Amino acid sequence: MAETPSVFRNARTRLVLASIALSMVMTSAVLGLVYVSASRTIANETRSVVTAELAGLAVSYQRSGVIGLVNSIDRRLADAIERDALYLLTSANGTVLAGNLKSWPAAIEPGSGWVQLDIKRTGATQTVPVAAASIRLGRGEQLLVGRLATEARRFDRVLLQSVGLALLAAVVLSLLKGWLLTRLVFSRLSDITHTADDIMSGDLSRRIPLRGSDDEFDRMATTLNDMLDRIENLVGNLRMTTNSIAHDLRSPLSRLRQRVELLTSSDRTAEEREVDAARAMGEIDHLLRVFSQLTEISRAEAGIGREEFEPLDLTQLVHDVMEFYEPVAADKGITLAEAGTAGQVLGHRTLIAQALSNLLENALRYTPEGARIDITVAEGDDHVLLSVRDGGPGVPEEDLDKLAQPFVTLDPSRTEKNAGLGLALVAAIARLHEGALTLSNANPGLSAELNFARATDG
Repeated sequence: MAETPSVFRNARTRLVLASIALSMVMTSAVLGLVYVSASRTIANETRSVVTAELAGLAVSYQRSGVIGLVNSIDRRLADAIERDALYLLTSANGTVLAGNLKSWPAAIEPGSGWVQLDIKRTGATQTVPVAAASIRLGRGEQLLVGRLATEARRFDRVLLQSVGLALLAAVVLSLLKGWLLTRLVFSRLSDITHTADDIMSGDLSRRIPLRGSDDEFDRMATTLNDMLDRIENLVGNLRMTTNSIAHDLRSPLSRLRQRVELLTSSDRTAEEREVDAARAMGEIDHLLRVFSQLTEISRAEAGIGREEFEPLDLTQLVHDVMEFYEPVAADKGITLAEAGTAGQVLGHRTLIAQALSNLLENALRYTPEGARIDITVAEGDDHVLLSVRDGGPGVPEEDLDKLAQPFVTLDPSRTEKNAGLGLALVAAIARLHEGALTLSNANPGLSAELNFARATDG
């Protein structure tokens, strides 16, 4: 099989050719309809005139006989109103009695109806196209009336030439239209292609330019840019998480290796080995907690759990979680205060409870003795708000955006109990619920706010 030329594999070329073909088909159809209609109209008009005149001459024959009919034909020829008119009256034996034809055309049978042929007029040397009708009269005479078809044929030629010129103009206009169309479409596609090439080269900050037309291309570009923002955010979190894992897990792994080396040392006493084993187990538990939290973050970012969303009473869930933490707060001399009510939300019960637990643990960590932690539920227009406000010192404004990043903690003396993943998990759970975690200084304290979609009826 012959290979298709490369020029025809180009989408731009195929689009232009398709535009030309479609325009030619449409133009041909329209002009063909015009041609047929015009030709039929002219033919019908000529036939009507000839038929009417033939009937009028037949009436003259009935009233005045052959002599009266001859006089009528002679008057018509003398008036020369219609220079393209043809008349012929012959006797039963073919003798010409009147008219401007030399003899009865052999191709015409009297009374055979409408015919078109080429004949010679009296005094002419060349044949001319004629459209005529004929009848046989009462005593065998033959009467033919017709019109020259020269103008009709000239009209056909002019009309065919016009059709050809129109088709040529259609091709030129189709080329222009195809060029403009491909320039519009492929320039926008080129923007997408160049942006994609830059992104594949590693520049994740590139976005598809908008032209402010608010057309389908702009709306598609906006959607793609939103997707690229999300991808850049996920890739950035992945890079940060990977770097943080490499940095933050090096210390516990190193400590764990040291504990194992001490356990294998022959100069350690039983009591020292028991202490070393306990510390090694502590390091292992810390690593397991870190990997467990990382797994939960990854599952939330991947959308796993959305299929388990259900309507749930957020006020009751908050009350249940608070009851669990009230003893811990009481031991630290901290008061947990619950406020507000809200309707049902659509979400994952376990994950929302996990997010609230992380916020409460974070608040308990930084709230001093004698202070209070406020947990508030409130109704929004189409969502429900859940906020936790601690009584701590707050954080510097420049560090607020960093708090929800993995392995980020403002405590310089990070221990195995705090890997900096709690708020990162809360933010991931919020995104799973198509919401967000908002952190702000409440003066005093830090306020963490989550929003969830309201459960719809039915």
